[in-house]
Amino acid sequence: MTYRSAAAIGLGVLLFVSLVTQAADDGFATEEQKVFYYLGTVFGTQLNENLTPLSLSAEELAVVERGMHDALVDQTVALDDAIYGQKLNEMAQQRMLAQAEGEATAASAYIGQMSAEDGAITTDSGLVIKELNAGEGASPTPDSTVTAHYHGTLRDGTVFDSSVERGQPFTSSLSSVIPCWREAIPLMKEGGKSKITCPSDLAYGSRGSGAIPGGAALTFEVELIEVVN
Repeated sequence: MTYRSAAAIGLGVLLFVSLVTQAADDGFATEEQKVFYYLGTVFGTQLNENLTPLSLSAEELAVVERGMHDALVDQTVALDDAIYGQKLNEMAQQRMLAQAEGEATAASAYIGQMSAEDGAITTDSGLVIKELNAGEGASPTPDSTVTAHYHGTLRDGTVFDSSVERGQPFTSSLSSVIPCWREAIPLMKEGGKSKITCPSDLAYGSRGSGAIPGGAALTFEVELIEVVN
């Protein structure tokens, strides 16, 4: 699916939700309105990731809503799909890059703070590792399969993934994880726990992934449970 098609669906959801907002503000006149409102929130949540790269201002959203309204009443201004679909993709890419550059600047300062913590070690690649609890077992190699618990946060403390919260340890070959983990986990021993801060170029880079914005530094608290092989 192109960004244009995904965004078009998402923006349609935005308009749909705006049409029932008054009902929501009024406490809903009927159970049917509650169902439709719920449907809008489900679609909005699912498609939020597709809309995020555009970072629409209030003025831009107003123009989008005008376009959605005109499409619903079949009174759209004629615009070439090939031309403006491409322009939409280009705009999304430009805005994603700008956001990633801004995040990377903030991430650099954050990594500096992590590296200044007592006991923190910064490797040649730029990742920061701080031992929280010493392990006494074996250390894995970069190609070992390990079982670990982890809790991953963004620089503002937002949790983006956590096996701890799921209550289910993670098992994987280190050859299949992000470069930061592949370098940092072999520095640990079974039974140990460390805080690992990853620069974006050792994690998900300028594109990000899901709830992780482009350019983001990531911090993981990792407990190495077992070196499987």
